[in-house]
Amino acid sequence: MKLITSLLLLIAVSSCTKVYVPTPSEPSSTYFSNNQGSTGTPINTAKDTIEFRVAGNASSVKVRYNNSIDGLVQVNTTLPYIVDFQTSNTTLFLSLDATPISYPISTFSPFLAVQILVNGNLFREATASDFQLNTLSVSGTYRR
Repeated sequence: MKLITSLLLLIAVSSCTKVYVPTPSEPSSTYFSNNQGSTGTPINTAKDTIEFRVAGNASSVKVRYNNSIDGLVQVNTTLPYIVDFQTSNTTLFLSLDATPISYPISTFSPFLAVQILVNGNLFREATASDFQLNTLSVSGTYRR
């Protein structure tokens, strides 16, 4: 009887054992590919900062920008207008349009500029210096 009780107790204790797996306290900046046939090379997780800028002396402008993260965004705003985001995509199509809605009456030399910057470096730019309310557009595919 003691033998059966001892065996039952041993089985009960061994089945209640919990295995603890330590987890990292902070995320790693380098991840490795687990795909079959992979050599275990690190995957690049570097982030690029994309910035859209519209500047000039127009009273108000209609700004439209497009990227694969935010989709199409359109706002009526005053200047300067600056928006940025970060991405780890290696290829990204970017576009920026600005249409002046009006200039102040006291403006003698109108000016409008649109720029796309990648990591602080100029990627695309367009400028205008006339009273025509034409749309300025810049676009391009950024490749890391």
